[in-house]
Amino acid sequence: MAVVWGWFPWRRTAVRRRVVVNLADKAFAGVLWAKRGPLLVLRDVTLMQHGAADTPMDGEVIVERSRVEFIQAVTGG
Repeated sequence: MAVVWGWFPWRRTAVRRRVVVNLADKAFAGVLWAKRGPLLVLRDVTLMQHGAADTPMDGEVIVERSRVEFIQAVTGG
């Protein structure tokens, strides 16, 4: 039996950093608070949708990783 070790980009997700999580039809800007199995937990979130005003979200937002197109890590500057 062979064991294959490799680089897995999903293990390097920017936990406790400000991010923009892009889905096919919307995006969430906030702090990536935790990774729990197939879920991402975001706090201090703003919902961004094309053609609509940005909407602040109350509480935590849970996103299934399988729905994520890509994640942008926001840097200060």
